[in-house]
Amino acid sequence: MRSDIEIAQNASMQKILEIGGRLGIPEDHLEPYGHYKAKLSLDFIESLKERPKGKLILTTAISPTPAGEGKTTTTVGLGDALNKIGKNAMICLREPSLGPVFGMKGGAAGGGQSQVVPMEDINLHFTGDFTAIALANNLLSAMLDNHIHHGNTLDIDTRRITWKRVVDMNDRALREIVCSLGGPGNGFPRQDGFDIVVASEIMAILCLSTSLEDLKSRLGNIIVGYTRTQRAVRASDLDAHGAMAVLLRDAMKPNLVQTLENNPAFVHGGPFANIAHGCNSVMATQAALSLCDYVVTEAGFGADLGAEKFIDIKCRKTGLRPDVVVIVATVRALKFHGGVELPNLNKEDLDAVRRGMKNLKRHVDNVRNNFGLPCVVGINHFTFDTDAEVQVLEEEMQRHETPVVVSRHWAEGGKGAEALARKVIDMIETTEDHFKLVYEDTLPLWDKIKTVATNIYGASDIAASSKIRAQIKKLQDDGFGHFPVCIAKTQYSFSTDPNLRGAPSGHIVTIREIRLAAGAEFIVAVCGDVMTMPGLPKVPSAVKIDLDETGRVTGLF
Repeated sequence: MRSDIEIAQNASMQKILEIGGRLGIPEDHLEPYGHYKAKLSLDFIESLKERPKGKLILTTAISPTPAGEGKTTTTVGLGDALNKIGKNAMICLREPSLGPVFGMKGGAAGGGQSQVVPMEDINLHFTGDFTAIALANNLLSAMLDNHIHHGNTLDIDTRRITWKRVVDMNDRALREIVCSLGGPGNGFPRQDGFDIVVASEIMAILCLSTSLEDLKSRLGNIIVGYTRTQRAVRASDLDAHGAMAVLLRDAMKPNLVQTLENNPAFVHGGPFANIAHGCNSVMATQAALSLCDYVVTEAGFGADLGAEKFIDIKCRKTGLRPDVVVIVATVRALKFHGGVELPNLNKEDLDAVRRGMKNLKRHVDNVRNNFGLPCVVGINHFTFDTDAEVQVLEEEMQRHETPVVVSRHWAEGGKGAEALARKVIDMIETTEDHFKLVYEDTLPLWDKIKTVATNIYGASDIAASSKIRAQIKKLQDDGFGHFPVCIAKTQYSFSTDPNLRGAPSGHIVTIREIRLAAGAEFIVAVCGDVMTMPGLPKVPSAVKIDLDETGRVTGLF
């Protein structure tokens, strides 16, 4: 059996100008990065704004497991299937971060016969977007420390600096550092730290901005710290936002690539859903909706994280709204949530499937009842799945009045997802949605966090120290209470304990840290033990990644 990278390396790709031409994009508005990837000009995106918009299909999933669910693979397979049945469709994905590529996950461009290509480029440096974000982020850090070194006319309190540096790699040693050591010439020593690039507020800003003007305004609103009188200090106070916007100008342009079946795909932006808002860029999604009749996009991790933030942050800020939701599940993942350990997931276990259904059902209930959207369960088929296990799954969801479609897109590409594509079209045409946000803007910040925790996670309450409560109250009093909340927590459980599988309820969600993202316009509530700078596992994926004697990449996925 060929690996994903071997399949991708043997793909028959079309020149990216041909892919763009099928979308009606003039060559002058595509900026090629080699033969098979290109950026779309902002001028062309601006010209699309008055066009009719297509239908938006959101792909999400059950709570992730070590067995893998294949959400991106399903997104790609569904996009190919829609084109195969004669629909004008494209997909919108996030860009992979080098942290998980070299850490736990390996590649992140789909799998099997449902991939976006050139897979190696997409997984590695691609078009430099993440580098631009890191540079803009760290330029702001450098200008902040430089201002303090040269007299500190803004009276910044070095004990109250909130802005961190970033790097696109999992590196636990950088979580807490001391910078500016070595004497007066190197500045004033202070405690600092690094986040991974995908957790940077600039990543969120890039993905939520609708124009260069909007980008520059949001960058200027970033709060980097506070003065001794506790006045907020913004990037605009340091005159940093103009130079930051220059670094991000090209990164704002969506990246056009293709699937293995030569169908168009935007891959742009990449905030994680467990520590950020988990959606590809607004620019890419809106452009795709103007270019195609159907757009398939994904939200990170499970529906409790990615889909909730897609609804409560991305849709709230832009007016986007999905027409239907696909919840991806696998029989293996259901057995894991039913208590089966990873080495035994390939063995038939009907009772474990039934036990694990609690996780799937809660995600379905959240999508239907809390988001008000129609949904279909897409089963990403594995060769180890037995007919009896699939039948149990279908019977359980039939009692739950939810359609289930088994797809074989990993093995067969778009052809294997045609049934799912037809079901999605049928639901868009025949099912009414009652789209709604989980909470209103006017709800106080504490109550917004509690609403997500109780309504989406099944928690009984939230908790925080008196210090965190005071910080939340100050944000409310300072005029940020209308912002949505972005909850950073483990993706592996509805709770903040990654070891609690299935659908735990009655737990307490403890807020460990609160962060203001004034430019992105949301409040980050860090819960449990989740880290905004992950570490590498004992055996990282990097140990398997190599070059062969011809210079081809091996072991990427």
